Amino acid sequence: MKVVVSIGGSVLAPDLDADRVADYAEAIQSLDAQGHTLGTVVGGGPTARDYIGSARDLGANEIELDQLGIAVTRLNGRLLIAALDDRAAPTPAESYDEGREAIRRGDIPVLGGIVAAQTTDAVAAAFAEYVGADLLVYATSVPGVYDADPNEDGDATRFDELGADELVDVIADIEMDAGSSAPVDLLAAKIIQRSGIRTMVLDGADPKRVVRAVEDGEFDGTEILPEA
Repeated sequence: MKVVVSIGGSVLAPDLDADRVADYAEAIQSLDAQGHTLGTVVGGGPTARDYIGSARDLGANEIELDQLGIAVTRLNGRLLIAALDDRAAPTPAESYDEGREAIRRGDIPVLGGIVAAQTTDAVAAAFAEYVGADLLVYATSVPGVYDADPNEDGDATRFDELGADELVDVIADIEMDAGSSAPVDLLAAKIIQRSGIRTMVLDGADPKRVVRAVEDGEFDGTEILPEA
């Protein structure tokens, strides 16, 4: 099975703990050893937010802030590459073409941000579509998709399953109410909708959850099902 795993920066490297990155690399290598074809996308997390906050205070414009965030995602990507050793492409892919070429060589590509104004949520969905992935997994700091921001609304309800059309509607409402709090952003949701890729959104605190989700289809989160 061809799988793209999107790892949030707040999940992979919230405090630049080497052991946590190594655990994620072990999970990816386990799936690789089972014969799956893999691609990975890494977010910026709290480190990116810290840099962006400082740069905004210094007067940087939004495109400059996006570029700074992209740079941090690629630094996080280099951490994962170091842990994956010779199974990973040697540097973070800076385009979808580079990522696909790495897969064709038999390497595991690691992508961060690609272009300004596009989150790594959207990069993961676009890359999954580009390489014809069978499954897209979002390992996030939020255990699934909710009907409201669970950090703001104690009555927020998590969905166990959503159709791709429903996902777009839900995320659009969450984004209007709570900015970037949604676990998958609106552009990513629309790419998932058009591509028809089966998608899982789960709590990525334990990398083994990603392995179980791919291997057994067992996970605690939200499954996004293609429309008929």
